[in-house]
Amino acid sequence: MYDVVAIGNALVDTEFTLSDAALAATNLVRGNMTLADADAQAALFATLSKQGITPAKQAGGGSAANSMFAFASLGGSAFYNCRVGGDDMGDFYLADLANAGVATDADFAVSVDGITGSCAVLVSPDGERTMQTHLGTSSQISAENVKFDTLAQAKWLYLEGYLAMSPSVMPALAELHKQARQAGAKIAVSFADPAVVKFAKDGLLAMLERGVDAVFCNFEEANLFAEADGAADPVNALLKYSELVVITNSDKPTTIACRGERGIESHQVASQPVAQVIDTNGAGDNYAGAFLYGLSQGLDLVSCGNLAARVAAAVVAQFGPRLDPACYQTIKNHA
Repeated sequence: MYDVVAIGNALVDTEFTLSDAALAATNLVRGNMTLADADAQAALFATLSKQGITPAKQAGGGSAANSMFAFASLGGSAFYNCRVGGDDMGDFYLADLANAGVATDADFAVSVDGITGSCAVLVSPDGERTMQTHLGTSSQISAENVKFDTLAQAKWLYLEGYLAMSPSVMPALAELHKQARQAGAKIAVSFADPAVVKFAKDGLLAMLERGVDAVFCNFEEANLFAEADGAADPVNALLKYSELVVITNSDKPTTIACRGERGIESHQVASQPVAQVIDTNGAGDNYAGAFLYGLSQGLDLVSCGNLAARVAAAVVAQFGPRLDPACYQTIKNHA
């Protein structure tokens, strides 16, 4: 039995620190994710190398995987559906998840002839992350990579917004939604990146219009979503689709809104102070994973937000999208 079953793109992150001028020279959209083919990804790595910009860190990534890493490290039981290649990076990726207690099944996840996806994470001096992603074999994730029986007795199904950009996975998402409802599991969707709302709104709506119980997004994503729908208030725009909406806003308070029998319950939960922001990569993913862990343990919404804020603050204070598993326990035990 798993507390949460998730599905997302499997990517190995390679992080670089660079100047604003060097970032501008890449022509990538600051703070957003851009999809690239293998040639474009190789060209970016070559360009950075020629400028003497070397990797600061390599780690397992992917939005939902980061969330599950946090969830499991805090003490929850998580299963992750994904697609990796039969290569060294694929082995590294699955082993990294196992190290945090996130369950996977190589019989479903490994595409023997595939190439594991990669993400170049460019970190500006202010800690903002800009990404270029080559999905590799993850772009072909489909029902054959999903272990549906893990939903039996699961509390939550967690869907990553980036999957809205992968047409091959849409039938599997529909089936996951159906089986989650049959199993009595709640469903959460993370928007993951402004680019998802900008360029894959139809796919995102396909996830939401079936009905979900929680949406995680940031302030920019929420506003992009609301503007596209012609709505002035992003909270109400999102509450049309979800019982619970969690909107993070960098170092500003997080908005938590929930539909209930007595109307809309709303809270503003403060962020945690950070002496220096090093790297925002994975902050939102970890926030969602920690918040979902709190929900799975029966915590009230404000307590979930406070735990998530503490985890996210620790993530942005270091390089990489994940903490050491023991760090999550330390944060939880020193509330």
